[in-house]
Amino acid sequence: MALDRIRLAWFRNHRNTALVGTGAFNLLLGENGAGKTNILEAISLFAPGRGLRRAALPDMAGQGGDGAFAVAADLTQPNADPLRIGTGTSPDKPGRRILRVGGADTPAVQLGEHLSIFWLTPAMDRLFMDSPSARRRFLDRMVLALEPGHARASARLERALTERNRLLGAPSLPDAQWLTAIETQLAEAGAQVAAARARTIEALGETLACLPDAPPQNLFARPLLAYASGGPITQAALTQALAQSRPRDRAAGRTLIGPHRDDMLVTMAAKNQPAAECSTGEQKAMLIALTLAHCELAGRVAQVPRLLLLDEVAAHLDPLRRAALFDRLAANGAQVWMTGTEPEPFEALDRPSVWQVVEGGIEERG
Repeated sequence: MALDRIRLAWFRNHRNTALVGTGAFNLLLGENGAGKTNILEAISLFAPGRGLRRAALPDMAGQGGDGAFAVAADLTQPNADPLRIGTGTSPDKPGRRILRVGGADTPAVQLGEHLSIFWLTPAMDRLFMDSPSARRRFLDRMVLALEPGHARASARLERALTERNRLLGAPSLPDAQWLTAIETQLAEAGAQVAAARARTIEALGETLACLPDAPPQNLFARPLLAYASGGPITQAALTQALAQSRPRDRAAGRTLIGPHRDDMLVTMAAKNQPAAECSTGEQKAMLIALTLAHCELAGRVAQVPRLLLLDEVAAHLDPLRRAALFDRLAANGAQVWMTGTEPEPFEALDRPSVWQVVEGGIEERG
């Protein structure tokens, strides 16, 4: 197990919800709008970033409260007492996130050092049709599960990029020495980010290569991955390219080269066809295959507990693929959280912990 004694207070439609006695498989059942996905979103806040909905903090606070919310849980640890993790906001600063680990204030970027969280939601079904920025976010979450330090490098890159864009957009020419200093910082962090992304895509490709291309041997279509760099990936080359690109970037009002323009290219192996041109079902199958492979890879690489949040996944699979999914999840070793409207699709699960979610609360547990 990874998380237990989970508590939600004034989080969306959950005023006071507690989940105690979790297991390897955890099933949240309820009607649409009952608050199942809200529980998954609350759990996803124990990962660096903005959670599975990427919502603003004030939007997560429940109506009728003081504008604040809190989420807490016990993280089980081998040969040690559970570690209490809590996050939320305060009424006076609803846009500022508070995070405590073991009672001590902790930067959100350090969450990856305690646990890895993966998720798959219906909103992600269009990932391969979406913009490169959506795939970069997806890729960076995968990198974080393998290399927690990626969060710090990404934050440094974002700060340097914001500052360079500000200088380039100023009415007067920026100070050349200051611009050079910012570009040096950008290139250093950018090279680290690009290298981590490339390593992750290579490792994922090796993991996926062990799977057959398509049914009947593999019920989830196998994706092929490639890294499309948005510019030079070494620090020296990126520093030089940024300096040379100043006139063009100033005219555009933004930085046009660098890892903030990277992309992850995905191809369906069985057809050698870009994922964006595949059917909706094929794209869903590749997304499931990629998520499972990533979680399995993290289990071999990372030394922290793993959580896998699957929102309404089983309902869209036929019985054969559901059984294959449950078998892969059982062998994975991660704590799994799944949502559904009815229990029937989950009958093959081995003794899951089950909660009935009703209007932002827990009615009963089976």
